[in-house]
Amino acid sequence: MSHRKCGADQESGCGSALEPECEIRDGECEARADSGSAIAEFALIGSLLALVLAGTLQIGLVIHVRNTVIDSAIAGARQASLADQSTADGQRLASELITVSVGERYAQSITVTEARHGQVEVVEVRVRTPLPVLGLWGPAEVWELSGRSIVEDVDRD
Repeated sequence: MSHRKCGADQESGCGSALEPECEIRDGECEARADSGSAIAEFALIGSLLALVLAGTLQIGLVIHVRNTVIDSAIAGARQASLADQSTADGQRLASELITVSVGERYAQSITVTEARHGQVEVVEVRVRTPLPVLGLWGPAEVWELSGRSIVEDVDRD
């Protein structure tokens, strides 16, 4: 039985880039014990990176939905605070903006209230909306997001 390093043995195929360290035993190439571990390593690392990417995209989607609903609530509050508009107009606008932007499911529970804070009247639009946990699906009416606007005063000159 002959043992020798086969770093550049062209006949047996040992010493190639795929098997840098092997020995020839009776004319056959014997690969190292960890041969093929790169495939398993790639599969494990690839799946881990895919999960990290999916998580990052989901966080981005959650932030997008939150910002869109808040912006729509603010726009609805501005609409309702105008002198020639009603609270129903603000609710309708907020509902339309949310429906167009992220879907009708997110515009199911919208309330508009008028309140007095000190010397000023304020219109507040509150939206109870789902939290997108997996894609756009998630538990209903978990988030309560709102937008406010000062009511336009037409009595002042």
